[in-house]
Amino acid sequence: MNSLPFTPRRGAHAVTISRVAENQWHAVENDLVVGRGHASRRLDGRTFLSIDTWRDAIFDLLALAMVADRPEPLYTVVDETDQDLAASWERAGFASWRRELEFAVPTDRRVTPAPLPPGVVIAGEVAESPLRELDQAIRAEVEASVGWQTMPAEVLPWQGGTRPIDPSKYTIAARHNQYVGLLRLATMTRQPRIGLIAVRAGERRTGIARALLTQVLADLHRAGIETASAEVNETNEAAMALFESFGARPTGSNLELVHQQEKA
Repeated sequence: MNSLPFTPRRGAHAVTISRVAENQWHAVENDLVVGRGHASRRLDGRTFLSIDTWRDAIFDLLALAMVADRPEPLYTVVDETDQDLAASWERAGFASWRRELEFAVPTDRRVTPAPLPPGVVIAGEVAESPLRELDQAIRAEVEASVGWQTMPAEVLPWQGGTRPIDPSKYTIAARHNQYVGLLRLATMTRQPRIGLIAVRAGERRTGIARALLTQVLADLHRAGIETASAEVNETNEAAMALFESFGARPTGSNLELVHQQEKA
């Protein structure tokens, strides 16, 4: 356990910042915990920090200790309307890296999908092996063009291709038994969340993404669900246009901030 004592002003109790576990820090004043910090490593390899305290001085001390304890880059996510929290992270040296817009998507919107290319079908029965191959191919194409950072933050890459995949979360588009597009739907949330719509580069602008979204929303509507949620990086104009054509309305936005020292 590492400890860092600090006395903020004359006559005040000393504040001690301690790492109490591999990924947890406490700020203790007069034997009371007055702030907590947490670091979580996501499956994409990035480390995200969070701090829980009501005092700016304690926040600054925890952030200083956590940044010193962890290799960079480090990330955090804040609601864009929480300007005080964003300012706190900025004091700690974090800067805005990406902005993600949140949408509520009605499921009863009647939208006619564009005609699918010959031989393309939409199916909910998904096999794991070709789904994994499709995911890896799409990731490689996106990374080689606009970069995977433009995709939704919750979409995680494989760890050497070994992470289990749940085909039940996916609806796929296939051409002659080869997967060419996918939509991932998370249902273990307050409302169903559309985590990703992606199509192979050679199959884009043919109506596949629109058909995938139409099918999934229709299935949700038949199940009695009125609204799904979705998150879109603000730079992904095609995705925003697609959701807006289905009557999606913006409900909020998140900022992802990063702390990374510039290389000399």
